[in-house]
Amino acid sequence: MGISLMFGPRQVRKRPLQKLKKLNWLIILILTGIAFIGFAMLYSVAGGDFSPWASRQMIRFAFALLLMIAIALTDLRIWMALAYPAYFGGLALLIAVELIGATGMGGQRWLDIGIMRIQPSEFMKLAVVLALARYFHGLSIHRAQRLQSLVVPLFLIAIPAALVVRQPDLGTALMVIVGGIAIIFLAGARMWLFVTGFIASLAAIPVVWNQLRDYQQDRVLTFLNPENDPLGAGYQIMQAKIALGSGGVFGKGFMQGTQSHLNFLPEMKTDFIFTVLTEEFGMVGGLVLILLYMILLGYAVLVSISCRSQFGRILASGLSFTLFLYVFINIAMVMGLLPVVGVPLPLVSYGGSAMLTMMVAYGLILSVALHRDITISRTNPFAWE
Repeated sequence: MGISLMFGPRQVRKRPLQKLKKLNWLIILILTGIAFIGFAMLYSVAGGDFSPWASRQMIRFAFALLLMIAIALTDLRIWMALAYPAYFGGLALLIAVELIGATGMGGQRWLDIGIMRIQPSEFMKLAVVLALARYFHGLSIHRAQRLQSLVVPLFLIAIPAALVVRQPDLGTALMVIVGGIAIIFLAGARMWLFVTGFIASLAAIPVVWNQLRDYQQDRVLTFLNPENDPLGAGYQIMQAKIALGSGGVFGKGFMQGTQSHLNFLPEMKTDFIFTVLTEEFGMVGGLVLILLYMILLGYAVLVSISCRSQFGRILASGLSFTLFLYVFINIAMVMGLLPVVGVPLPLVSYGGSAMLTMMVAYGLILSVALHRDITISRTNPFAWE
């Protein structure tokens, strides 16, 4: 299927009803399908009950779905105009977490707004992508390759990452850093800068190691050799591997997983929900979910390729890489390929902030798809070139 067939007729301006018809409803159906997989797993880990997790997640998804469609229908130039306000608003929320944030699970990462708790660091991942896309849209390719042009984007990445590390949430901070660096690369920065940065990062490992908290060092050591403490620090990953292996090819059946229903698996509803899926539906179930994610990511890449504006290209590609990090880190983490860092599986793990982040991100990707023919001025987002 060609790009033109996937996105529909090429138009510059469409009315809201026309835009609604031009939305890629197959992609929205896939997003909904992944969410329903999450509902089923939350129903299972609750022992065959929609309460307390599945029912709440359904309500959140319904709200997030409407928000995603509204974001998709909004003119891409508006999102460019809101890029910097979104970034500084996210910074303000991170500072608020530092001052009055709610504490839980060993960190101060949430803001309690009465009806729910929000995790600003999740939204900051998107705000950084928006801000960097806006910044590099205003530069030519030659200017983006200059070393002095990288000072501003590095600060845009470093400031929120430093605030997130203080919460402490090293996993999210690393996602902000890696996602931001990927955007700098996509914007055209020269390869030697990344090679130099990689070498410098390797040299800084001893310094970073000494700055890590004890539990963070334990996670790395456990990742390297979980068998050293199978009933302590290594318990999580050992039980996750047992669940992954015991599912076999086709799994034990829905709600028949022994590791989850006998409460051997830790954090079943959040970080380790993929192991619940693979124990009950086996390798086939896990591969089906991964395939659905790959379709979403592939579509986002095609959107970025087809977009005429630099802002849209960088925004779609940056968001697709952020979503890839979510999926890759969570699955690699529960398989023992990466240290346990507390990254949720998008739309499947229980949690309002992560779900809202995923749906807002895909709403922006769909907005890029709908407005891919718009040519946006480098200085004024509402001026036509």
